[in-house]
Amino acid sequence: MVCVAYLWTVRLVLMTQAPAIPKAARRRHDREIVALAVPAFGALIAEPLFVMVDSAIVGHLGTAQLAGLGIASALLTTAVSVFVFLAYATTSAVARRVGAGDLPAAIRQGMDGIWLALLLGIAVIAVALPFAPGIVHLFGASTTAAPYAITYLRISALGIPAMLIVLAATGVLRGLQDTRTPLNVAVAGFVANAALNAGLVYGGGLGIAGSAWGTVIAQCGMAAVYLAVVVRGARRYGASLRPDAAGIRASAQAGVPLLVRTLSLRAILMIATAVAARLGDADIAAHQIILSLWSLLAFALDAIAIAGQAIIGRYLGADDTRGAREACRRMVQWGIAAGVALGLLVVVARPLFLPLFTGDSVVKDAALPALLMVALSQPVCGIVFVLDGVLMGAGDGPYLAGAMVITLAVFTPVALLIPALGGGLTAVWAAMTLMMTVRMLTLWLRARSGRWIVTGASR
Repeated sequence: MVCVAYLWTVRLVLMTQAPAIPKAARRRHDREIVALAVPAFGALIAEPLFVMVDSAIVGHLGTAQLAGLGIASALLTTAVSVFVFLAYATTSAVARRVGAGDLPAAIRQGMDGIWLALLLGIAVIAVALPFAPGIVHLFGASTTAAPYAITYLRISALGIPAMLIVLAATGVLRGLQDTRTPLNVAVAGFVANAALNAGLVYGGGLGIAGSAWGTVIAQCGMAAVYLAVVVRGARRYGASLRPDAAGIRASAQAGVPLLVRTLSLRAILMIATAVAARLGDADIAAHQIILSLWSLLAFALDAIAIAGQAIIGRYLGADDTRGAREACRRMVQWGIAAGVALGLLVVVARPLFLPLFTGDSVVKDAALPALLMVALSQPVCGIVFVLDGVLMGAGDGPYLAGAMVITLAVFTPVALLIPALGGGLTAVWAAMTLMMTVRMLTLWLRARSGRWIVTGASR
């Protein structure tokens, strides 16, 4: 399967070289990609760092508190990640308006996404507060960890509207070709979160509740900064800030296909983890280590995809089909190059990486061949992330949803057969490579067809 993936990679490399992109255009695209992708990467890793800080601070309170935080954080992360379409759909919609030269409409489009985020956040609170105990117990929390998980979940749920507003507002700024402001806000939020958590947990003696309140305050502060930036832009260009039912409904409709895509991807990751758990303790431990690395590598590749969303949306909004095609080809080249570099880095760093997480030789033995599989698949991952971003920027959500459902349908039976056939963790990650290869094939077919190229201020 790895050989198949690499054959497709080579073919894609060859196809992206013809017709050649003029040198001046290539340099222009490179500058745009770097200017957007580098700050985007910094902002992307902020949320995992929030969780790491919370874990480090709460971990000193006790094992039960840390276990409770782990359960609540997993639930919150899942809830927020489901609504990531607020950022993606808003980015492409705003970028199209920017390309069309209509900045008031671009900001108005962004406000519709922000109002939708607020409404969804309120709905999540309405579910989380009364049902927190049942949700925590459903996830198998122990009697000692459950009270802490419930406390953290209920308090942190109050910050979900702010988290979703941050997602939507980030999409607005990305659409406006600004990824530096999200980076600055993310860094400030990270510092504030760390200081507030330490002060409230230890200085205020609030325990795990202090950690939750610190995160809520930090998230609300980030949302306030974003709103101030968007409101300033709206006043500058005369865009209305009032909620518009038709606009909010249109934002929700645009987000539905991306929600299906996200849920399908989450299902794939959950199935892979469930299969690894059936293989034994050493395999599931190794799987968690590898999955954490895979997620980190995904952030690096997703930064290029975010640049793709903003750039492609702008070109299509400006009716520049040639620029969109050239940018797509150049970003695929960037994705392949980044994938190769990351794969080599994983191979070289593996002797240093595994000891950071475990000293168990059995876990290391299980992880090593699977880790090499991850390294070999990175060029394919680079293509997938970039083309995913290109099609999102084009507003091609329905195709992305259908393609991901097909990928889920292919991956599920293969993964579930692994324990029955006596496969190990390497087989699980071979199935993950198959999944990424299927995604690459479906996305490449769409990109090659040109059907994603729909110009104008709206799709």
